[in-house]
Parts: sequence; structure tokens; C-alpha cells
Amino acid sequence: MTTPIRVGDRLPSLQLPPVDRATLALFGGASGDHNPIHIDTDFARRSGMPDVFAQGMLGMAWLGRLLTQWVPQSRIRKYDARFAGITHLGNTITCSGEVIELLELDGEACARVAVTSANQYGQNKIVGEAIVALA
Repeated sequence: MTTPIRVGDRLPSLQLPPVDRATLALFGGASGDHNPIHIDTDFARRSGMPDVFAQGMLGMAWLGRLLTQWVPQSRIRKYDARFAGITHLGNTITCSGEVIELLELDGEACARVAVTSANQYGQNKIVGEAIVALA
């Protein structure tokens, strides 16, 4: 018998290795995001940044991974996020989530989950919410 989901339940966190250039290049190739600000140091510096930085969609993908390690992808009904800060090289990201509401959506029992990615200094990088079906 599984334990019922309750408001306040926390998802198992997802700890990622430090962001490095190889990760940015691989994600750029996989996603088709070839914006040079994420892979070309000279371009990033000409744009006023100290160096390249992670694609926002990479951070969203990590939060998606947090969710799919908790429930099957087929149970995700909605996923929204906003970018709260730049994820710089060397940032060690931790993704976390918490059930903030139980609700019914189109006749289906669901949970609203707040999700956040933050670096090792506690600075939020992406914040969002997901609605997942409970069965």
C-alpha cells in the first residue's frame, strides 16, 4: 500500500554536478539552442557577461527530471516555470519540490507542486509549479 500524497510532502531532491562547458555544449547540440552566449566565451564577454552560462531550458529540463523521478511523465498535466537568475559555470544546482495543494482538475485527483532550482549559495535560478495526476 502506498502512502497518500499530502500538502507539505517534499519530493526527493535532485543534486546535479557543477555546471561546466561540456554540459552546455552537449545541451546546445541536443536541444538545437546554439545561441553563442552559452558556448562562446568571447561572445558572452562582448555581451557584458563574465563568461558563458547555462541555457534556461536546461534548468527547466532538470526540474522536469525532478518531477519524472517522482511520477511518470504521463501524469504531468501542467508545468510552468520562470527564470529567476542566471546559472553560471561552476554552479551546483539542487532541484526541489513540495506539494502545495491537492485539487481536482477535469475530474482527476491532482497535486500542485512548487518546484525550484537553486545553486549552492541558495540563490533561486528557476521557480515554477506543476500539476500532476495522483493516479
